[in-house]
Amino acid sequence: MVLNKLSIYGNINIGVYVFANNHLALIPPNIEEKCKKVIMETLNVEVYEVKVADSSLLGILIAGNDNGILLPRIIKDEEYKFIKKTLDLNVGILHSRFTALGNIVLANNKVALVHPELEDEALSIIKDTLGVEEVVKGTIAKLPIVGSVAVLNSRGCAVHPDASEEDIKRLEELFKVNVGIATVNFGVSFLRSGIIANDHGALVGEATTGPEMMRLQTILNV
Repeated sequence: MVLNKLSIYGNINIGVYVFANNHLALIPPNIEEKCKKVIMETLNVEVYEVKVADSSLLGILIAGNDNGILLPRIIKDEEYKFIKKTLDLNVGILHSRFTALGNIVLANNKVALVHPELEDEALSIIKDTLGVEEVVKGTIAKLPIVGSVAVLNSRGCAVHPDASEEDIKRLEELFKVNVGIATVNFGVSFLRSGIIANDHGALVGEATTGPEMMRLQTILNV
């Protein structure tokens, strides 16, 4: 288990570009080979180059877990076909007014927490695609973008510093992991923007300080 620093396209907001679970990472095309190697070795995953709606912002547009991934309705047909053909996991399209699915879904392999205004008809698609037992609507730190303010693996969950004690207790009960507040990239509270994590390791943006790295290492147990 390891924690490393990284920038992608010279950008410290590495989490906006990559979706990862315990088996694979979806990365945009034309990432430098050394970046690709760091992702593969740190997270112990295979990497696949994809785009969604002609965008490289895969961490924002995709949500998922080890069982499946959720794609936004704006994905192009050829992109969907490539992903469906290439990846050995469930693939679902969420026909929702929301398209930044990575920002509104926080999931492990058992439970998904989602934006409180997500359409009810989307919940069954999330449940089936991700193979979770429960899909719950809620907020973290009074913010509905639950996927952007927290980073989760099977051992811990790092959350926005404004998360209340009640938030933390609820998340611990929901995901059955230890939860702790943290920041990334020298004080950024929207953790997902600067972190890519799974059970094997974690990557953080280059601006992340030593104390921030130690805190994240403790919470996520990487």
